[in-house]
Amino acid sequence: MAFDSALALFWLKKAVSIMVQPPLAPLLVIAAGLLLAARSRRAGLRLAWLGVAATLLLSTPASVGWLLNRLETAPVVDAAAMRQAQAIVVLGAGKRRNAPEYGGETVNRLALERLRYAARLARTTGLPVLVSGGAPTGDIPEAVLMQATLEEDFSVPVRWVEKASLDTQQNARFSALPLRAAGVSRILLVTHAAHMPRAQAAFEEAGLQVIPAPTAWLGGTGAGDQVLGELPGPSAAYAGWYAVHEWLGLLAYRLTR
Repeated sequence: MAFDSALALFWLKKAVSIMVQPPLAPLLVIAAGLLLAARSRRAGLRLAWLGVAATLLLSTPASVGWLLNRLETAPVVDAAAMRQAQAIVVLGAGKRRNAPEYGGETVNRLALERLRYAARLARTTGLPVLVSGGAPTGDIPEAVLMQATLEEDFSVPVRWVEKASLDTQQNARFSALPLRAAGVSRILLVTHAAHMPRAQAAFEEAGLQVIPAPTAWLGGTGAGDQVLGELPGPSAAYAGWYAVHEWLGLLAYRLTR
């Protein structure tokens, strides 16, 4: 098999991102602190406690909400904005590999949240839909699974299937080609609210006019319980991971432009 530099770079970025994101990054800081304590107890314990503090901050609703509030800035798309669009673009978010009830693979819950909202927009506006997502593992492209979900589960036809992209920037570059060929320049872009700043920047750089259509806000994860909802928990920890992922993605995007 020929060496694929783009695929190799994709997996390298994935490996690095795992190392610098929760939960692994704070655990590595704690481990480094405990190892350092064998030589310098004070410095090692300080480093270990720093890792503990990071873990708490990234799983506590208040601090996680602060991170998300600066990402989830796009408002809900309104009817007037919808009328300006010529097509709907929905971005992939991963797939579930072990889904025997669906015949082997299907979209994951993140992608399903985006597809559900895209289906609603498509039924409301009648606009054609493009799905975008490749196959980093070399099997079924995510866009193919997205198409099946929209057409079989939501009865929404898909006009364009972009199945070569491996990240958000490629989503934008590769999706722009069939859209421009069809005379489309203004799109409703469907993705998670926290992902919208990065996705919108990439699609605008690709030459498209973007009307944000965010969905699945993660802010306010503790709002359901006035007491326990303010304590660290799994929902806030997940939202904290997502927020860190997006902030690091924005940083990488700015450094590589």
